[in-house]
Amino acid sequence: MAGALQDHKRATIIGVTSFGKGSVQTIIPLGGQHGGALRLTTARYYTPSGRSIQATGITPDIAVSNLSEKDQAEADQFSSRSEASLAGHLDAEGAQRNTKMPTIRPEEGKKVDDFQLAYAMDRLDGKVVASAPVQKQAAAPAPAPTQAR
Repeated sequence: MAGALQDHKRATIIGVTSFGKGSVQTIIPLGGQHGGALRLTTARYYTPSGRSIQATGITPDIAVSNLSEKDQAEADQFSSRSEASLAGHLDAEGAQRNTKMPTIRPEEGKKVDDFQLAYAMDRLDGKVVASAPVQKQAAAPAPAPTQAR
């Protein structure tokens, strides 16, 4: 669905790159006393423009993560979650998985239940949304008090 909306320019896709499962396997029992089976790829998913999502997923228009930099680094130590990371996966057709795009993340230590949803709602409400953490500017000096004459 996200790929169709993106291809037809009907939505701005916000989030992280999807898993990339773009194939359908059918299990065909072979029978016999050992109970073997054959796993056969019978279909692949494509977006309306013809892009295969196999092993590449859908890359968002705006990358927004629910994880802070620190939390993401910890999560990356334990798993690499994508179809391309699985043993025996089908190769992608054409485009490569884009994992290096700049990602908007919640501020370290700031508790947000669903940062991606909050970001999307802010965009829908027309609020100015920074693409990177905004640095606070120093306050302008207060004007000098005027003396009464």
